[in-house]
Amino acid sequence: MAAEFKGTIKLDVRDSVPDWDPYLLPTAPEGAPNVLVILYDDTGMASWSPYGGRINMPTLDRLAKNGLTYTQWHTTALCSPTRSVFLTGRNHTRNSIASLMESTNGFPGNSGRIPDDCAPMAHILQDNGYSTFWLGKDHNVPEQDNAAGGSRKQWPLQMGYDRFYGFLGGETNQWYPDLAEDNHFIEQPYTPEEGYHLSKDLADQALQMLRDNRASNPSKPWYMWFCPGANHAPHQAPQEYIDKYKGAFDDGYDAYREWVLGRMIERGILPEDTDLTPFNPIPEDQANPADYVKPWDSLSDDEKTLFRRMAEVFAGFSEYTDAQIGRIIDFLEETGQLDNTIIFYCADNGASGEGSPDGSVNENKFFNNYPDDLAENLTRLNDLGGPEAYNHYPTGWAAAFSTPFQMFKRYSQYSGGTCDPMIIHWPAGIRAKGEIRHQYHHVTDIVPTILDVAGLQMPEVYRGVEQAPLPGVSMRYSFDAAPDAPTQKKRQYYNMIGTRGLWQDGWKVAATHAPITGHGRFDEDKWELYHVDEDRSESKNLADQYPEKVKELVDAWFEEADANYGLPIDDRTAMEQLTIDRPSSEPPRSRYVYYPDSGAVPEGVAVNVRGRSYKIIADVDIEEGAEGVIFAHGSRFGGHALFIQDGKLHYVYNFLGIPPEQTFVSEKLTPGKHSLGMEFVREGAGPNKESVGTTTLYVDDQAVASGPMRAQVGKFTLCGDGLCIGYDSADSVSRSYKTPYRFTGGKILGVAVDVSDEQYLDLELEAQAAFARE
Repeated sequence: MAAEFKGTIKLDVRDSVPDWDPYLLPTAPEGAPNVLVILYDDTGMASWSPYGGRINMPTLDRLAKNGLTYTQWHTTALCSPTRSVFLTGRNHTRNSIASLMESTNGFPGNSGRIPDDCAPMAHILQDNGYSTFWLGKDHNVPEQDNAAGGSRKQWPLQMGYDRFYGFLGGETNQWYPDLAEDNHFIEQPYTPEEGYHLSKDLADQALQMLRDNRASNPSKPWYMWFCPGANHAPHQAPQEYIDKYKGAFDDGYDAYREWVLGRMIERGILPEDTDLTPFNPIPEDQANPADYVKPWDSLSDDEKTLFRRMAEVFAGFSEYTDAQIGRIIDFLEETGQLDNTIIFYCADNGASGEGSPDGSVNENKFFNNYPDDLAENLTRLNDLGGPEAYNHYPTGWAAAFSTPFQMFKRYSQYSGGTCDPMIIHWPAGIRAKGEIRHQYHHVTDIVPTILDVAGLQMPEVYRGVEQAPLPGVSMRYSFDAAPDAPTQKKRQYYNMIGTRGLWQDGWKVAATHAPITGHGRFDEDKWELYHVDEDRSESKNLADQYPEKVKELVDAWFEEADANYGLPIDDRTAMEQLTIDRPSSEPPRSRYVYYPDSGAVPEGVAVNVRGRSYKIIADVDIEEGAEGVIFAHGSRFGGHALFIQDGKLHYVYNFLGIPPEQTFVSEKLTPGKHSLGMEFVREGAGPNKESVGTTTLYVDDQAVASGPMRAQVGKFTLCGDGLCIGYDSADSVSRSYKTPYRFTGGKILGVAVDVSDEQYLDLELEAQAAFARE
């Protein structure tokens, strides 16, 4: 219903009296602070300098010295779910985001679509006079919506943000990112050779948004969510930052754990009697071999050399990003905004074990269940951190950076997956400076805290929909409380990829789950019990001593699961979940036709050639000297491309970035109209389930090259350079050319990709006829 007009309306406006009140936009409560949330990825609590870690974080140190350091702040153990909680304040399964956006399964807790009864906090701030900005990672857009023609319902601007600049997927190349601005995709503004790195670009864009806001609306408070790609793989940073850590991790990850535990106790992060948990706490018959940690003393000298360097790169990546954030903090101080800006500096889950026991020069191998090769990785030692590598450290460093806890990212039953750094800085609202807080908190408490300090509440009904209540509590009570004052939180439930946990009044139950092919048998899981108030590292399992407490907490877990759409539990492997066929707004088809001059088609909606035979047919009219990309999908770390170079047709399949590139080349092409293409016939599976078969290159109706080829069965990357016609976006598929390598000297009429069983030559005739009509 429209607001009541209280003016006077006559025939002549000169005789009428206006009433502006119904048309004025709301303003924020008097004195409402600005809010800056900095959310890193994949960072265990023992990584950063304020917590005693070896990674120097000057900006974070500065904020910690004038703010509060929290030692028991928790997340969901995985990125998309944690970020969904930052968006709405509800538990991740209540948001329908139980796991990654690429592993949705069609049940209420994991549909990937945030329900209307979980209104985003940014909408509430926006409706109450705040400007709202989002920089960096998203990973809460359903996969099929990550497309130029996809629904924008869960893109940032529709989630309550005035501006967005970043990437929609779970990860991206820091040198060649997949960028979106507001509601559309864009190309990166300049190249690595010109000084580009995503962390720097994000800080530049954040500063521009803040300057614009200050120039036009200086009295209006703002909320900024700054989500860098750090510290998610690929670990990539400028060389000078990597070199700062040369030799810093030479003692290895076993020694690091002992060293950092002492530092954490000395700084008061952990109690003096905190015990160190074992590296491999899960029984072998229940453990995922990819999450095993090799003892440092068992490594060869070559392995130690490689693993040290991987830690150095990770550290350089983290500090470089902190330095870029420092530019934002400096601007706030220079403009007099720092005192009344509440800053949350934190991470979304524990350190990542997705590098496997051996580390990786291409983290995408993890998502393809493909093992790394030490000999190959050693040849790439000097590439680590640069554009030529997509590296990720081994599980040993994940466990070390999650000291003193068990396990790491993805394990929601242990604090290694969930207990993360959190520092809060707000001079105008916190009297205590440089102090530590031990109250138990969770990401569900962030939205209540922000609304509390802004003087706002989550409405019971929003846009006509009754809202799910916020399960968290505001952390504001802890700002000026004693470090060990009782927490006001009473219960928190955990649920991630088969692992389960529940904390209540200082006690915690935890279920380690062994995935069993065919059926999960979750009723056979053994629940462990920890008295977290007395045993911070969760090293003493008391389940046998207190069976009644176990039953009480397990019953509470099922209560929370029922209230938060927590069932069914999905323990399928990453490969199984990433390759599920999911419904799309586009009807299923076996032939995809693409045209030049369109933007890159994202991985989630592009033709899927993984694990099957396929054909690519391009109808072109070429001139003398024609060259460039006809078709490209992926990058040098996994992808394939059809292009003309030196007057010859080339098809390159870059299998997980493993050299040499698989290349098929024709003789010199003649000017004129041609059908150019290739066919891969899958003949079986290799030792790691990769596709193996024969590829044939065609010019018109003639086979001009043929040979064996292997192809990926998993995605080219978790997000992936898109499918392009007439150019190659971001990072190049083949090292034989540099992006964009646009097609020149002719015309591409169209490109068809077919995954049916039809013969290549029959499809060629059909394609020629179809493109002739265009």
